[in-house]
Amino acid sequence: MHTLWKGSISFGLINVPVKMHAATESQEFKFNYLHKECQNRIRSIKKCPTCDMEVSTGDLVKGYEYEKDRYVVLKDEDLASLEQPMSRSIDILDFIDLQEVDPIYYEKSYYLSPEETAQKAYRLLCQAMEESGKVALARVTMRSKQHLACLRVFEQGLVMETMHYPKEIRHMDASWDRVDLTEAEMNMARQLIDNLARPFEPDKYRDELHEQMAQLIESRVSGETFKVEAPTKGRKVVDLMEALRASIALTEKGKGQLKDQAKGQVKVKGQVEANDTAETKTKANDDAVENHDKGLEVNQASSEKPKSSLTPRKRTTRRAKGA
Repeated sequence: MHTLWKGSISFGLINVPVKMHAATESQEFKFNYLHKECQNRIRSIKKCPTCDMEVSTGDLVKGYEYEKDRYVVLKDEDLASLEQPMSRSIDILDFIDLQEVDPIYYEKSYYLSPEETAQKAYRLLCQAMEESGKVALARVTMRSKQHLACLRVFEQGLVMETMHYPKEIRHMDASWDRVDLTEAEMNMARQLIDNLARPFEPDKYRDELHEQMAQLIESRVSGETFKVEAPTKGRKVVDLMEALRASIALTEKGKGQLKDQAKGQVKVKGQVEANDTAETKTKANDDAVENHDKGLEVNQASSEKPKSSLTPRKRTTRRAKGA
């Protein structure tokens, strides 16, 4: 993975050199603007409307609009003077419970991998955090911006989640004082949630729009036609209780299918275990016969060429080697 940043994790008197890598990537299709007549890509031109001339990158400066059409110019030296010594350090401030952090605070995920000389200290921190059930709140400066961050264990390594500061979180402007819910509505809503409750299986969820976009592009490249089926529209339900009843009836059917699948898996598992038991007994009998015959074949074995005990070498991935 491409290294975005190098620095270290510091807590107490411990310093762990690490490298940062992007933990997620955008799967969105990126399009370029082309000239409709010749279908060649256009280029972006930076132009000053006042001077009516094209401006090069070297002639650009950064300005902050503090009033309408009034700017204060900040030079690179001004911004560099604000960079703090900890810009190459992830300073852990506190260790807290993960459940205390609402997901609204999370911004972006990064992997933190250890330098060669820091693998023991890195593994020590990972294991200690995992056993304690804690995550670390830290402060880090990247790209001239100071971030609040959360360090947690993921796949036996560390992931850093950059976070929003409290003042960056907008609050909902809504009042629910005038909304009255009946006990019947609440019971049906709880039942609907129970019917839809499932274990989290990430691979189950797919970006259907992304898949259709890929099919569309492939069809255009190959010159084939592509048609997207219109989604089926459900009937309009006005009454809340009617909508809850219909939803529960629909989910009960799906819940029954899941139970049937689970029973089938248990039945298959029991059959497999029974077969394994029978195979074990058969193997034990065969081993007894083989041990009895070994005494008769000792003299012949000394004259025969022994069979090779080598086994095919298994391929080991880089991840497995580093584990």
